[in-house]
Amino acid sequence: MTEYTPTPERLLRTLDVDAHLADPALKQAFVTPMFDIIAPRYDRFTRWFSFGMDAQWKREAIDAVRESARRLRPVQRALDLATGTGDLAVALARLWPGVRVQALDASPRMIEQAARRLSTRDADLADVVAPMVGDMMALPQADASVDVVTASYAVRNVPDARVAVREMARVLRPGGVLVTLDFYRPAFAPWRVAFLTYLQLAGDMVGYLWHRDPVVYGYIARSIQQFMSDDAFSALLCEEGFEVISVRRYLFGGVARHTARRSSV
Repeated sequence: MTEYTPTPERLLRTLDVDAHLADPALKQAFVTPMFDIIAPRYDRFTRWFSFGMDAQWKREAIDAVRESARRLRPVQRALDLATGTGDLAVALARLWPGVRVQALDASPRMIEQAARRLSTRDADLADVVAPMVGDMMALPQADASVDVVTASYAVRNVPDARVAVREMARVLRPGGVLVTLDFYRPAFAPWRVAFLTYLQLAGDMVGYLWHRDPVVYGYIARSIQQFMSDDAFSALLCEEGFEVISVRRYLFGGVARHTARRSSV
């Protein structure tokens, strides 16, 4: 008798998003099937949802990597976390000759999209970028084995942000560079309410129109409400062995890019 395995769509409808966000032990059980569902339309959604700003934010993140990693040359190994469809991983692979990039995501369907990209429009990088399913809270990479780590819309989605940051510090070699891009809770309360209200309404609408399930994208606002400010994330980085080089805020603190270096001590 074949064991029944529910599709990500059916599974997600059985889960209570607020309960899963509030409980670190349950959070990943919600996040992974959600990203499995949105994987085929992820790039289109991020462009639409950010009014095209996401592409610019990621270009600036790559510029920050290039500038911050100058003294690391030659950069030999890079790791892109929550890689999604692999856009940052591909950009990293084009920065330095001879670099090897591992592109990790918890969602198998996202990794399928990244692999498809490497077999079509970025086929010249198929031997350079290695997509893999993995857990940011238990990275498979060895200690001090990576020169550069990038993570876009990543830490907010893990069960324990501190554990994830600690893992990034572990795999980075001393002096290695970390660049993150994520949503944060704006510090200014009136803007926070307006920002999260827009994200909630827009996310619910797209979730219903595309998947008949508002929570698929409405999750974003809920996850930000449960997350931290960009200042709190800077403090967390320092506590876990990083020197914060710069913080670039977008949308009045609703989105921020952190550039940090792994302490040599």
